[in-house]
Amino acid sequence: MAKKRNKSGASTKMNKKELVRNIINVFNENTEKTYNYKQISTLLEIKSESQRIFINQLLYELLDEDFLVEISRGKFKVNSRGGYIEGVIDRQGVKTYLIPDDGGEPVFIPERKTNHALLNDRVKVFLYAHRKGQQPEGEVVEITKRAKDTFVGILDVSENYAFLMLDNRIMTNDIFIPKNKLNGGKNGQKVIVKLLGWEPNAKNPIGEVIDVLGDKGDNNTEMHAILAEFGLPYKYPVEVEAAADKIDAGITPEEVAKRIDMRGVTTFTVDPRDAKDFDDALSLRRLPNGLWEVGVHIADVTHYVRPDSIIDEEGRERATSVYLVDRTIPMLPEHLSNGICSLRPNEDKLTYSVIFQMNEAAEIQHYEIAKTVTCSDRRFTYEEAQAVIETAEGEYKEEILTMDRLAKLLRQKRFDSGAIAFDRVEVRFEIDEKGKPVSVFFKEQKDSNKMIEEFMLLANKTVATHIGKPGKGQPVKTFVYRIHDVPNPDKLNNFAAFIKRFGYTLKTSGKQTAISGSINHLLDEVQGKKEQNLIETLAIRSMAKAIYSTANLGHYGLAFDYYTHFTSPIRRYPDMMVHRLLEKYADGGRSVNASEYEEYCQHSSDMEQLASNAERASIKYKQVEFMSERLGQVFDGVISGVTEWGIYVELIENKCEGMIPIRDLDDDYYTFDDKNYCLVGRRFHKKYQLGDEITVKVAKANLDKKQLDFVIA
Repeated sequence: MAKKRNKSGASTKMNKKELVRNIINVFNENTEKTYNYKQISTLLEIKSESQRIFINQLLYELLDEDFLVEISRGKFKVNSRGGYIEGVIDRQGVKTYLIPDDGGEPVFIPERKTNHALLNDRVKVFLYAHRKGQQPEGEVVEITKRAKDTFVGILDVSENYAFLMLDNRIMTNDIFIPKNKLNGGKNGQKVIVKLLGWEPNAKNPIGEVIDVLGDKGDNNTEMHAILAEFGLPYKYPVEVEAAADKIDAGITPEEVAKRIDMRGVTTFTVDPRDAKDFDDALSLRRLPNGLWEVGVHIADVTHYVRPDSIIDEEGRERATSVYLVDRTIPMLPEHLSNGICSLRPNEDKLTYSVIFQMNEAAEIQHYEIAKTVTCSDRRFTYEEAQAVIETAEGEYKEEILTMDRLAKLLRQKRFDSGAIAFDRVEVRFEIDEKGKPVSVFFKEQKDSNKMIEEFMLLANKTVATHIGKPGKGQPVKTFVYRIHDVPNPDKLNNFAAFIKRFGYTLKTSGKQTAISGSINHLLDEVQGKKEQNLIETLAIRSMAKAIYSTANLGHYGLAFDYYTHFTSPIRRYPDMMVHRLLEKYADGGRSVNASEYEEYCQHSSDMEQLASNAERASIKYKQVEFMSERLGQVFDGVISGVTEWGIYVELIENKCEGMIPIRDLDDDYYTFDDKNYCLVGRRFHKKYQLGDEITVKVAKANLDKKQLDFVIA
């Protein structure tokens, strides 16, 4: 056996695997050089003749595996099929990989070869030659674009220096901060630090404090920290607020004369209890021809926010309002979002409307897309509208009951066409004035929610079809669509295989209506069962993500050939783009540049995903905070995730999720079976499987990591 030196200088035996790894490293780090077995032996400090002959044997094995080429008898060089490859850095557990742009297999990057590249950084990698059947490996040679250069953490200030203590999977090294770069930050405070540089051989990067968020544990500090972590804004630029404050509602007789005046028609809004930005209203009246006129009226935001103005640029950059557990961070300044654009009761408002004429069977006989002026008669909460539907009593009961009936007919048609019913139960917290969670409740979709949803879907679909499917001989103009691709067959098959263990079946091939019907049947079947949340979550994960694009693929989940977002311009920038394009094309304008709008779509999709991640992080934080007062208490749960490092458990009572680390399962040595989503004990064969019921005790609640630890009770 060959030997290697330990730290004290004494030699220890190197096994074949280590020898091969060392030989590969020599060749990969010297791709232009040729070596014979003697030179390799010398470089590896191997002196014994028998061991040197073993090295020679290994070189010929690597030649057979195509890793080496023989330049002349006994002289070898690396088979440099390598070259350079570009992509994005990903981390899986403690290992780093390059996800190549060309869609090839991930490339493993050893820790010492990352060149300080961080999660999601765009990089250029030198691809090492690799053995047949082995995973490709490489080294980062250039970071072409940092995914982020600001980091949130806790300050650790000593007498002569300071560090930002980080606790995330993006960067594992703390950031060194010179004392003159603290910007008023004090020991233990949460701050935002900008990366200034990272020398190639330095263990820690250098940074400076650019904003002090406040004291750790303070509710505002923690919510702002979550936003900053995802690169989302947590305050409004003063100059943008000032520009918004100067805008006047401007409902002049001249402006009204250009629009359809619908102020005399019964109109109302239905929104959550705590909403302030009412961007949609419904109106209803019976027409002399016996048809129902249903108006879907949307705040005319783009009348006030002009293209490329300072407010428009800020809105485009944000792309969406962000809804954290205890607050809304609006896309547009409050003077617009909660003021002049919000369809508040008994106030005249400028609106952009889709006005339908439909019969008793909810079949559309005619529609019109037009600029209007409206006045809401009543602001309903979802609970108030629900009470009218359930009791058939209350204000505007005729209108609400009629619209509920029409909505149910529209919904049924949608499901008959193959729409999927993803009505998830949402976890919500009652929060006191200090931001502390005092209780958990579940928000469910009821008839009042579904009524509003159905008419919004109808308006969005109608607008998309209006532009995407023009009359005969008319060219299709560039537009912003909301698209949802068909499910990935592999993901759907894996999901079907998984739910089999619960006794459920799923159709994975055939007509779209058959597959979606099967998914809907499954979602109905799991209602009220312990595995409901788990199966609903996995069903959603087996689907594609809905995104914005100028290329229309249709919307699989809704079973619409054309779909867009028109109904929420106060809180979504794509809706503002849609309003502008509608108006431009109505005036006979030429088609806009598709690649420019595709970039806006991509940015909006990315920002939507970030906002969704931040919302989830804020819920997770409140769950941990809520459970931190329940340490030692015992709860029933369901195993909601299984990994090589532990079991995730969701509590049935409040849907809070925590983890049992594998190291705490000390009654056996457990191994991870990824095909069957379970941990299995080697000696006693005890199994912990996804979906199993389990009783746990709350052991730890770490707010900094947003992490709950359970132990088996």
